[in-house]
This record gives sequence, C-alpha cells and structure tokens, in this order.
Amino acid sequence: MTATTALTPEQLQRGLRRSRQRTARRWALLVNTPGRALSCLILVVFALLAIVGPYLYPANLPINPKNIYAPPSPAHLLGTDFEGADTLALIVTGARYVLFAAALAALITVVIGTTAGLAAGYYPGLAGSAIMRVTDFVLAIPGFPVLLVLATIWNFGSLWEMAVALGVFGWGGIARAVRAQTLSLRERGFVEAARGLGLPGGHIIRTEILPNVAPYIGMNLMLQLTGFIYVEVGLFFLGAVPYSTNNWGVMLNNAVFQANAVTSPRALAYLLSPLICILLITIALVTLANAVDEFFNPRLRRVR
Repeated sequence: MTATTALTPEQLQRGLRRSRQRTARRWALLVNTPGRALSCLILVVFALLAIVGPYLYPANLPINPKNIYAPPSPAHLLGTDFEGADTLALIVTGARYVLFAAALAALITVVIGTTAGLAAGYYPGLAGSAIMRVTDFVLAIPGFPVLLVLATIWNFGSLWEMAVALGVFGWGGIARAVRAQTLSLRERGFVEAARGLGLPGGHIIRTEILPNVAPYIGMNLMLQLTGFIYVEVGLFFLGAVPYSTNNWGVMLNNAVFQANAVTSPRALAYLLSPLICILLITIALVTLANAVDEFFNPRLRRVR
C-alpha cells in the first residue's frame, strides 16, 4: 500500500492560482471582443430596467393631451405617445413583464427539457421511450395557436401565468437535443468507467453527463429567451390577451391600432422604441450564445 504524499502550502497556493487563472481566462471569453462586452452591457441595462424601472415612475403615468406625439427632446427623450405620455417611461415600466416572463419561461423550459432529455438518454428503455412519447406530443402542439386559444379563457394578468404557459409548451426541443447528446455520452469511456465503479445513475448524470451537455443548455436558454419575447409581444400586439398593465406588446398594439403609427410619421418614434429594444436584446443574446459555446468548448477558442 503506497503512502499518500501531503501537498506543501506552496504547492496548494500554486494549484489555487492556476485554477483561478483558468477560471478568469474562461470568463474573459464572454467579454473578449467589443461586441460581446457591449452585449453584456445591453443585457445588464435591460435587466436593471426590469428590476428597478417601475419604481422610477408613478403607477399611473401622467398624460398631457396638449403634448401628443411630441418629437424626441430633452424633456421627452423618445417623444410621447397618442395620449401625451412619455415614451421612455412606457419602455422602462413595460420591460418588467416582458423580460421577467420570458426569463422565467426559459428557466422552466430548460429545467423540464434538460431533466427529460437526460433521463430519456441515460435510461433508453421503457422509461426513456415513455418520456420521448410525451416529448413528441409536446413538439406536435402548435404553441402559438394554442396560446391564442388559451387567451380566450385565461387573461395572463400575472407574468407568472404567462411564464408557466410559455414554459409548458416550449421544452420539447431542448429535451430532444439533450437526449441525443446523452445517448452519445453514455457510451463514452469515462461514463463506462463510472458505471464500472458502481456509482449510481443519478450521480453519473449530474457529474459526468450534465457538464458535457451544458453548452447546449446554455445556448438553448438564451435562444429560448428571444423566442418567448416574440411570443409574448405577438400575443399582446394581436390583442389576443386582455391587458391591464403596460408592456412592449401593448405599446405596439396601441401604436398600430390606436396611434396609426404605420401611416403617421408623427407616431414613428412611439412605434420604433419597443421594436428597437427587442432587436437589441435579440442581438445581445445571439452574440452571447456564441460566447457560451466557446466558453464550454476549448476547440472553438481563438488562438491568441
């Protein structure tokens, strides 16, 4: 029996330094280009708007019928709407519902889809087949039309309700992707070795397989965010969902159907403001999705 050699304090410190340096280099990948740094900044700004923005303005924004469709100015940076309310205030106060509901829905989707995909891939027998039949059923459901129908009996007044509805119908794609990766990984040598050591399946899934499918999960989380934002805004824009609070979809609905922004140049700023916000978030998320792939996959990292 061989004796275990204890590490000296100097060796421990060197190991910790190397670990910190590796971690710092990997996290630097997320901001190693101006585009990625700007994308992070955009997401941070919108997250802050969603968190603290509604507290910056009163619950009922003041309107001024004498100041309808005012152009951008120091007093109104993005102009005013068809009631004379400040467009910037509407953007800030409307960010919470859209962004929080999309983030929660994406989280629900990732949790359910990842769990189902890992279980179906690692246990490909009867249990895996049953999970995939449920997944196929979810994939066969046309999500947006079903939400339109649900909107007739469910007003989605709370962002939690919207998040649950979006998440329940959106996890099938990630479940299939994760299952495909898990089926491949379960035959790899390191997984076979873990099984040979008698480790339980749950431990192997968490410690051996899950870290290897993390890039797919991270990228899917970001792409799902953009998709859910589109669905939310689309439901409110079409007027399918009754609304009692302001959000970007309501702004687009009012801009087109109340302010006639499509034909009136005076209301153009009111129409474009939420569209530009959605475009900025989409570009930022797609850019960071590529960074996440590079973060987890050393072969994609640029040589410097």
